This record gives sequence, C-alpha cells and structure tokens, in this order.
Amino acid sequence: MKWKTIQVKSLEGGVVLVTLNRPEVLNAVDETMRREFTSLVPVLQEEDVRAVVFTGAGRAFCAGVDISRFEQDWSDRYFAGENYDLLDFFDALENLPKPVFAAINGAATGAGILLALACDLRVASEAGRVGFREHQLGLVPGLGGSVRLVRLLGLARAKEIYFQKELVPAQELHRLGLVAKVTTPETLLPETLEWARELAARAPLALARAKLLFNGVADRTHREGIEAENEALEASVRTQDHKEGVAAFRERRRPVFKGS
Repeated sequence: MKWKTIQVKSLEGGVVLVTLNRPEVLNAVDETMRREFTSLVPVLQEEDVRAVVFTGAGRAFCAGVDISRFEQDWSDRYFAGENYDLLDFFDALENLPKPVFAAINGAATGAGILLALACDLRVASEAGRVGFREHQLGLVPGLGGSVRLVRLLGLARAKEIYFQKELVPAQELHRLGLVAKVTTPETLLPETLEWARELAARAPLALARAKLLFNGVADRTHREGIEAENEALEASVRTQDHKEGVAAFRERRRPVFKGS
C-alpha cells in the first residue's frame, strides 16, 4: 500500500517502524492520516510482525488532531465518525497481541499523547514533551485518554500531568512513570528499535498472553486475575515455544521461537 501521511517500514526481526509523516504541521492528524491508521491495523496484525514502533518525522511526535477539524460542527455525523475511528485505532493498538512502542521524539499533545498512551512502552528523547491542551480549547480528553492515563499512573499523577500549564519534559515523565527510558535525540530510534528487536525475538504467544493479562487486571477481582493467569500459564506450558525455550536454555543457545 502507498501511504501519504505515514511511513511504514518492515525491519529485520519482524519489527515494523511507523513514522507519522506530516512534519510541516507537527504530524497533526488529518482525515487522510485517520483513514491510513484504520488501514494500518490489519498490516500490524500480520503474523510475521513481532513488534511495532511509532515515531514522528521532524521535530514533533504528534501535535494532535489538525485544528481545522475542530472548526467543524460536532453535530456533523461524519466528524463524529472520524472520532470513533481514532478511538477504534487506539483500542486496536492497546489490544494488539505484540509489543507496541512509542518513540517520542518531540511534542506529543492531544491525539499524540493518546497514541503514546495506547502503546505498551514509551521511550522519549530529551526533546520529548507531553501534555494536554484540551483545556485551552474548551474540551476534555477524549479517545480513551482519561481512562488510560489514570490506569497507567493512578489518579494523583494523572491529574498532575493533565493540569500542568506547560508540556511535561521527558525527565519528569520518567520520574512520574509514564516514560520507561530517556535518551538523547540521536539515540532515541536506535535504542528503541534495539529494544523492539529484542522483544521480537522472544516467544510471541507468551508476550501476547502476558499483555492480555496485564491489560485486564483493572477489570478483574484478585481471584479472577489469578484464575486468568493460571489459565494462560497452563496454555503456555503446552506450546512448542515453551519446549524450545527449555531446550535452548539447556543447550546454552538462543531460542528460535515460531509462535506455536
């Protein structure tokens, strides 16, 4: 497929790099990008894709939805449909049965921070900045943003980020626990891709089941969580990947997992 607003590159080891590519407008999401996000989902779901990395072209990660879209009446059914399409895309990333990274190279606001929140792991360069600007537009966070932020950080820290008067810098994001690692601008992508390749070489069924378990913890009681964990463990023990992992450990070699 020929992409107009994003670049999609398949790299070695089953890693796919997705670059938001509207640098002239800080990678703001327009109607075309929204459609391409929808078309991207089945590409990322392909079996040979083991890990995904999102980043932005130029000096921003993503400045949110193109401001011109907010000049359209919210009662317009087409505009409301676009909103739900983005929500579906973020939900698809959160539920994608493989690791998804956000390599935050610059400002991430609005839909940009919501994209990062839908990813499993966030790595930021020292130039990375994250924050909400909805209160400057008379809006509240949408597209699952308030839900994900509280689930990731807890209520107090979620409010601390949302009510900041300036974008929150990378080191502070790391202190708060939203960002897993801070790098230099030059090493952001190499280090994130290295991490992605390392995870891509791990047992894919185990990663998928673990991600599903983690995502579901907040919706389960303690006993339900333990039962779900035991079911996933019992299923994992029966896989060929488990046998390969044990054999590789005994033979002191790197395992070759096939997802079976």
